[in-house]
Amino acid sequence: MDQELLTEVPMPRTNTLYLNTKKGPFADPAVRAAAREAIDRAAIIGSVYEDRADVAEGLLGPALPYAAGYRDDAEYKELLAHRAQPAKVKDVKISLGTFTDRAELPEVAVILEQQLEAAGFDVQQDVREYQYIEADALDGAFDAFILSRATVLDSGDPVAYFASDFTCEGGFAISQLCDAQVEKSITSASETEAGTGRQRAIMLAEARILGTDAAIPPLHERVIQGENAAVSGAARDPRERALVTTQTQARRQVARRHTA
Repeated sequence: MDQELLTEVPMPRTNTLYLNTKKGPFADPAVRAAAREAIDRAAIIGSVYEDRADVAEGLLGPALPYAAGYRDDAEYKELLAHRAQPAKVKDVKISLGTFTDRAELPEVAVILEQQLEAAGFDVQQDVREYQYIEADALDGAFDAFILSRATVLDSGDPVAYFASDFTCEGGFAISQLCDAQVEKSITSASETEAGTGRQRAIMLAEARILGTDAAIPPLHERVIQGENAAVSGAARDPRERALVTTQTQARRQVARRHTA
């Protein structure tokens, strides 16, 4: 396609490496920190995503415009400053799982394996169809698991995602995280009224989660949208719910008449 007809729209979807905080090598925060330091995000984006993705500074990406601004908040920075220091690892065996239903994830797994092994880990991959691997992932059968995760779900609010993935009773707790401070922070965000106060509470909850290294986000995905040159006003919706709206129009074209 003509590249001028393509638009890249940031999605509320983050490629995330979940680490098992309950058992195995990653039960040690220092070993989780070593994995965090081993990841070269730009290398993954440049090779697998052909530079059509954004480097992740946190769990929430540019599809949520307020996220980046709150990362300069003094309290946010303070929470991250207390993360564990990386341990020196050598021949630490870990299992790394992902699924084939999203074609890019096995490729991401290959690169992550190389990066982790360069840092001293001994990685064994397990890649299957999602229907055959989900139960094991939720049961904590893997030391690490790669997932392309929607971060606002159906509500349009990240709190539901945080509660599902990072609370003690969360229904999608691949990291098996159960941390009292994280729990308190997510609860506080959920109880805050909509507006800037809730946005700040959400970002402080993100900092609490990142501070545990239970989840390491390499990148935020984009959707690539092709728009015919004869169309104007197509919606560029990060959630891919809207495309044609009342503002979408076909540009008028002058019909060519041919006479005999």
